[in-house]
Amino acid sequence: MGLEIAAAVRRCGSAMLAFIVGASLLATEAASADGTPAKELFGAKALPAAMAPSSYGFYAKGCLAGGVAIPTDGPTWQAMRLSRNRRWGHPEMIALVERFSQDAAEKIGWPGLLLGDISQPRGGPMTSGHASHQIGLDADIWLTPMPQRTLSYEERESISATSMLQKNKFLTVDPSIWTPTHARLIMMAASYPQVERVFVNPAIKKKLCDTWKGDRSALGKVRPIYGHDYHFHIRIKCPEGSVGCKGQARVPAGDGCDKSLAWWFTDTPWAKPKKKPEKPVKPKFAKLSDLPKACALVLDGPAPTSEQEATYGTAYRPATAVPAAATSIEAVIGAAAAAAPLENIPVPLPRPTLQ
Repeated sequence: MGLEIAAAVRRCGSAMLAFIVGASLLATEAASADGTPAKELFGAKALPAAMAPSSYGFYAKGCLAGGVAIPTDGPTWQAMRLSRNRRWGHPEMIALVERFSQDAAEKIGWPGLLLGDISQPRGGPMTSGHASHQIGLDADIWLTPMPQRTLSYEERESISATSMLQKNKFLTVDPSIWTPTHARLIMMAASYPQVERVFVNPAIKKKLCDTWKGDRSALGKVRPIYGHDYHFHIRIKCPEGSVGCKGQARVPAGDGCDKSLAWWFTDTPWAKPKKKPEKPVKPKFAKLSDLPKACALVLDGPAPTSEQEATYGTAYRPATAVPAAATSIEAVIGAAAAAAPLENIPVPLPRPTLQ
């Protein structure tokens, strides 16, 4: 009799969960149909979805389930711009950042990493600053070394990163700022097998091409891009099991010190449009319906009771992931009803305070 009662309770619980999720999905669909930009919906979420870690969609068009936060402070890192609430990522991304910070300190003597944006709690489009960083697999690392003291909250908001470029020269690294250790830091980031790309300013890529004397097998992963003179951008591959995650094409063979790099030092990438549009073009913002269907569930999934519960630091007992093939509200509700309870959210070890 006891087992029958327990089974009945579980059935009721699943039915109630399905009802709640169904109602929330309908509300979210209404918001999407209403024209609410997805960046506003995801930017309003302060905590992650208490679901199995999974990245859905592409780096510039998707969302993140089961995200975890990197602690604001560690022995070899400090997170910056805390007010943005963008120190969340897939557990594999956060684990890599922590390991990279430790390796950089131990192997090349880097004082510690200052961490820029990683992702929002549930990924998705950001209200400002990035087109990518949507699925928890991107992280920005400042090229400014960490000071040997704990920065205050106010300092983390106001201190600026240092550009590696000369102010009065076109795409030229400043030799008074750039050091061989900066080169070793970037090349170490590219050396991890799970890292797919490391984005840097074209001048930094050229500096590496011209001066790097070590193993050049990972140099092809270092890709030139606009900006990125104050920080570099690490992107990792889709984690195993994230079936809804869309990866990029492989990096071309070679070290990337070829015509593709030379193009950045022509006028073409920097040329202004020849003609201005007759009428101002109204920017089009992605709506929830433009993202993978699983993102509706991610957006309205249950949250942990606190930020600390979802801060990286202990082993995981993952819940059930949302199937990539969930193409209807009914399928998504079914997946939610099968999800494990909130007790599966990781509880971190004690961490330092902000001040």
